[in-house]
Amino acid sequence: MASVFLYHVVGDLTVGKPEMVEFYETETVESAIRAIGESTECGIPVWRKRSSPSSLPGFVENSEMRQQRFVGILNSLDIVAFLAKSECLQEEKAMKIPVSEVVSPDNTLLKQVDPGTRLIDALEMMKQGVRRLLVPKSVVWRGMSKRFSILYNGKWLKNNENSSSSSGLAADSNRPTKSMTSSRDKFCCLSREDVIRFLIGVLGALAPLPLTSISTLGIINLNYNFIEASLPAIEATRRPQCDPSAIAVLEQTENEQQFKIIGEISASKLWKCDYLAAAWALANLYAGQFVMGVEDNMSSRSFSDFLQTSFPGGEQNGTATKAKKFSSRSIGFNPTSPTRLSIGRSMYRGRSAPLTCKTSSSLAAVMAQMLSHRATHVWVTEADSDDVLVGVVGYGEILTAVTKQPSAFVPSNRSYEAFGNDTQS
Repeated sequence: MASVFLYHVVGDLTVGKPEMVEFYETETVESAIRAIGESTECGIPVWRKRSSPSSLPGFVENSEMRQQRFVGILNSLDIVAFLAKSECLQEEKAMKIPVSEVVSPDNTLLKQVDPGTRLIDALEMMKQGVRRLLVPKSVVWRGMSKRFSILYNGKWLKNNENSSSSSGLAADSNRPTKSMTSSRDKFCCLSREDVIRFLIGVLGALAPLPLTSISTLGIINLNYNFIEASLPAIEATRRPQCDPSAIAVLEQTENEQQFKIIGEISASKLWKCDYLAAAWALANLYAGQFVMGVEDNMSSRSFSDFLQTSFPGGEQNGTATKAKKFSSRSIGFNPTSPTRLSIGRSMYRGRSAPLTCKTSSSLAAVMAQMLSHRATHVWVTEADSDDVLVGVVGYGEILTAVTKQPSAFVPSNRSYEAFGNDTQS
């Protein structure tokens, strides 16, 4: 395990992080869409409002009370799936529904930690399922900005007001100074993307791990959600929730023995899209059609524009209606065509194409892909193919890789690697 995780603390990653503003479960879906557009990891933490007497002036809320107020994390896929329900498509007031009816409650996705918590401990929490770390902003670091952990005399400094007066370390001019503020209830939210961004900055300390292939590290996740392109896109919302929040859209190869990935239905892809348009498409199109147009339609449309359109080939109020194309561009499909897609792959190899890598790709390359595209995952294809799907690599797999002992690096499947010879003596 790299020593960089032992000599850094959570506070190192929070320098410059903005103060978190709580988003309450009583807010509307419309407000959530705006908040998600400004968030990281395509989702926002949802909170319950403080109840009396915690709402009274001067009352100090402890970490346990704050943890109980946390509801869960709401992402873009959750909202699109909710709006795609038949009862929501028929009512324009769906955008005014409180998010408490949309978010999936999960109190374990967030945990409050002290700024002095060792980074290795924080990584272990995230490996166990924690997606956000709530870090108090009552400590303002100066000087070195805690670029390195402050480990003195074999003891970790406690970054709180009670320990500052007795530590006596501020007198040493060779040590980083810290200044305490009297602010309360001010926090920043540390995401897994922040951790990956930190890892990119310390690749040298992780050597030779960053240049090792993901197949050698054995971190390719073979248990992923998928849906065939010929099935209705709404079927993707019936898949069990997983991490990452993504469903691969597959179609069979010519020999029908393998599946190729042609797109994905995920929180990452839906992050900046037109939510109402995406909801209509999710409810009315096939999965293959959905992924071809999900990135192309970025214009604002009224909800009534989509309410007037029935399922392709269907009728509304006894009168046949012409289905509107999901994309504002010419995406090359006929909504009334048979379920079997016959569209050339070049038609959707653009912004709608899924983010992929090879089984031979290095860990550093995969992390760079995720950060440059602001994605939560990368789909993994065979070394000799651009689209035959093998698995997926997300935040959890990367955190597992960087905290493994070097002796634990073994290929998860020998077929991933091209060793040059099919047989070895």
